[in-house]
Amino acid sequence: MGFDQYHEPASELSQETRTFARMIKSMIEEAEAIDWYEQRISVEKDKEAKAIMENTQKEEFIHFAMDLEFLLRKKKTWKIIMKNVLFKPGDIIENGEKAEHEVED
Repeated sequence: MGFDQYHEPASELSQETRTFARMIKSMIEEAEAIDWYEQRISVEKDKEAKAIMENTQKEEFIHFAMDLEFLLRKKKTWKIIMKNVLFKPGDIIENGEKAEHEVED
């Protein structure tokens, strides 16, 4: 069975880079699951089924958050950018531009 998550030969990648790729792939899969549940929840008529889906979607949010936190702990630049963009009041684009300058300085 092959792996399509690498764009370079796996044998040439460090263990750190392969772990990074796995975590990115995991985060993508969690985001996809969140999306799928969002769509299912929006059309589900049965209240009990909908409640179960909402509960399951919350678990996917937790998994996504854990993957993101792992990556932020490993990538200083990402952490700096996220701290300057996420949960900040004001214009999102302006916050992003400020974060970019933080990394460049």
